[in-house]
Amino acid sequence: MAASELVPELGWAGVSTRLLAQRAGVAPGLVHYHFSSLHALLREAVLEVMRELLGQLATRLEQTDSLDAGLDVILGSVGACTDRDPTSLLFAEAYLAAARDEQMREALAALLTDLRRTVAHWLNRHSHPTPDHTALVLAAALDGLLLHRALDPGLTPARVAPVLRRLLHLHGDE
Repeated sequence: MAASELVPELGWAGVSTRLLAQRAGVAPGLVHYHFSSLHALLREAVLEVMRELLGQLATRLEQTDSLDAGLDVILGSVGACTDRDPTSLLFAEAYLAAARDEQMREALAALLTDLRRTVAHWLNRHSHPTPDHTALVLAAALDGLLLHRALDPGLTPARVAPVLRRLLHLHGDE
């Protein structure tokens, strides 16, 4: 918990063993006793938060009864995210870390694959003609929306919803 709080506050590189131990209320040696490195601990803490959030999204998506209701769930998952909220910053830091850490890259790639698979399953359940391709675009749009909001806080889910709704309701050769 302490690691996943510190990463958004200080950035990946700003977290030290001393700060982490202090926040967690443990001795610094205990951090290294349980993890091979500070980086390994940060990786696992951040991935755990991401797994939990994506799992919640998957559960809520499977409970929807239409494409539009599902899109509302997807867009709602980023609706509360802003350019400075801890979740957005955590995701951004994770993506940056993945550019330098092969284990993080592989773990994030697996999470994205699971997300796309979940979205494709949901689309297929609602008889979308191209569930796999559309899931890929929706996942990329979700990531893009989070990243772009850091630069343009006015870019809200409501602004992109009409375009994504058209995408969901396209039928034909794609």
